[in-house]
Amino acid sequence: MSVRIGNNKHDAGPLKRVGLARAISKLGYCSRSRAAELIRAGRVRLNGALRRDPETPVHIRKDRIEIDEQPLAGSEKIYLVLNKPRGVITSASDEEGRETVYACLPAGLPWVAPVGRLDKASEGLLLITNDSEWAARIAAPETHLDKTYHVQVATIADEHLVEELRNGVRLADGEFLGVKHASILRQGERNSWIEIVLDEGKNRQIRRIFEHLRIEVLRLVRVAIGPLVLGDLAKGATRPLEREEKQALDRAMHSTNREPASSARS
Repeated sequence: MSVRIGNNKHDAGPLKRVGLARAISKLGYCSRSRAAELIRAGRVRLNGALRRDPETPVHIRKDRIEIDEQPLAGSEKIYLVLNKPRGVITSASDEEGRETVYACLPAGLPWVAPVGRLDKASEGLLLITNDSEWAARIAAPETHLDKTYHVQVATIADEHLVEELRNGVRLADGEFLGVKHASILRQGERNSWIEIVLDEGKNRQIRRIFEHLRIEVLRLVRVAIGPLVLGDLAKGATRPLEREEKQALDRAMHSTNREPASSARS
């Protein structure tokens, strides 16, 4: 299957200098932190000269970068949608030997990385790309891109609970945790499903809110990022992000009139 959008050409416009590590990351070779390690280790040359400073200025479209004496060319941009299974780590490797999201990816891909994180117990929509700058914009709190979650909790939800979620909670250390939108999806005899929309991401934000309310979270599934909906993609499966979907995400990031993705369904 095709997993690439775009080509090797960089955006038009005047030449702009960026740091060497950032240039390597922008070209899709590895993360910026890994690029900095390669530079400091003496494995990177710029226009034939060894460079050890990750901030060395570079014209991406003009200068020649070599890693381990091999010329570095811009990789085609890869954008994947993954339905992350529960119990899988959002990491390149795990020192405890636990399975990571990379086990779900097609073989033969160049370097790619998850966009943001879902903790081990969470599941659902996760973007994978080698476009590090695009990934940073998607994940940045200041982008205020809606992320929609379906949360199964071990209680019968009522409007009082929904109101508590909408008002937010203040933890013992003074930190305030809030949501953009909350509503009851459905109820069983002993549990409920609640839809929650966040437009900023804090570590384990939803879980910490329910911990504060002394409510057990049974499942937490991300079903949408902005206008992109998980749909019926099987657990552990990947698919290419369609061009129209990426364009819709880009528009959502630049829009000042964002609507909650409250109609999204898993």
